[in-house]
This record gives sequence, structure tokens and C-alpha cells, in this order.
Amino acid sequence: MNAFMRLWPLPAVLVWGVAWAVFTALQRIGASPLLALGTACALGVAASLLGSSWWRRLMMALGFPLLLGVSGAVTLPAWAWLLPLLLLLLIYPLNAWRDAPLFPTPLQALKDLPTKAPLGLGAMVLDAGCGLGDGLKALRAAYPQAELHGLEWSWPLRALCALRCPWARVRQGDIWRADWSGYELVYLFQRPESMPRAAAKALDELQPGAWLVSLEFEAADLPAVARLQAPDGRPVWLYQMPII
Repeated sequence: MNAFMRLWPLPAVLVWGVAWAVFTALQRIGASPLLALGTACALGVAASLLGSSWWRRLMMALGFPLLLGVSGAVTLPAWAWLLPLLLLLLIYPLNAWRDAPLFPTPLQALKDLPTKAPLGLGAMVLDAGCGLGDGLKALRAAYPQAELHGLEWSWPLRALCALRCPWARVRQGDIWRADWSGYELVYLFQRPESMPRAAAKALDELQPGAWLVSLEFEAADLPAVARLQAPDGRPVWLYQMPII
């Protein structure tokens, strides 16, 4: 899939073509234009989850309705063109846009964590911003005996994550409002701008000896205990809360 996504803009063109085909097929069997539009737009928004950057996701999600509008192939009420934006907001809530892009954690990225951050049987581990569950799968590969939790702001992503990771406790919520104090390890794959906030929250809430782990992005406000390397070359930063 990653190799295919690198053939940009072919993935976007393919999504637009499939959405157009679905729209046309529904029209031909007598579906209402609004239902056909909603279904085709939902397909584009769902496919946008595979995009590796925000602008690519927007192109994949909004390309079909823009093409449809320019073509004049169908007449719809003005408010109907808000449907693609509403679908986007459902998947990508506004307050989540300032955090990490939806980009999956490679399955083996965290495999060496136990060598530096050993956890006991049944340790509570949180994937803060779990998305579709790739981080939870990587954590399970590293800590098969841990009690894994996922927290995700988007309801649709939370539901999909729960389906993909039935062995984890996945709930909807804001990672910045949630209480981290009960976890022995919190994993993040955020963005550089989020790391000072994550460091401050970890110092305030995590218990002495607990771990904060970040894929790729460093929490410069904390001294790193270790810096591992994922198979794809990205760093994995480990921070342990001071033991008083």
C-alpha cells in the first residue's frame, strides 16, 4: 500500500474515478442525487485516511465533489455541497487537526521497547491518539502481556480502531483532557508542535518511574533515557518520569 501511495497523484485519481463510478451507478438504479452524492463522498473521505499528508487527504476527499460541481452533471441544492465538508469534520474533528496527522505506526517500530522500558504483567499502556489502531498493534507486539488502552477523538476512527483491536480498550476522548496518571507507559505519535504539551502533561500526571514514548518526534523539554531506532530508520524516544 505504501508503494502505491508513492505513485502520487495516481491514488487520488483512482479514488475520484471510483467515486464517480459509484455516483453514476446509484443514479442509474434510481437512487436520489443526494444519496448518490453522499455515498460517493463518503467513499472519498474513507479513502483519504490512507493519505500521508493533510493536503493529500483533502485532495482525495474533496476531489470528486469539486469535479462534479465543475462538470454540472447534476443539479443539487446549495446546502448539499456542505455534505463532503461535514463528512470530513466527522472523520477529522477540528480540534484534532492541530495534533498528529493520521499516519500509521509500523508494526515493528516498537519491538525493542522492552529492552529499555520493561513492564510487568498486566501493566496499563495507553496509545494517546490511537487512530485506526496501528500503534496499538505495535504496542501489543512489544508488550503482549500488557493491558492496552487506546484514546481517539474521532468517533468513526475510534469505532474502526475498536473493530481492528478487539483485545484493547478503545474509547473516544481528548488525549489532553484525559488523565494519564493510571498508566505505566503512554505512547504518542504526534507532531513536533505537540511535544512540549505532551512533556508537561507527562510530568504533571504520570507516576514516578512511568514512561512516555514518542515515535519520531523528540520531547526536548525532557531528558531522554534512550533513543531506539525503528526498522524504517525513524527514532523512538523514551522518557522516564523522575523517581523522587
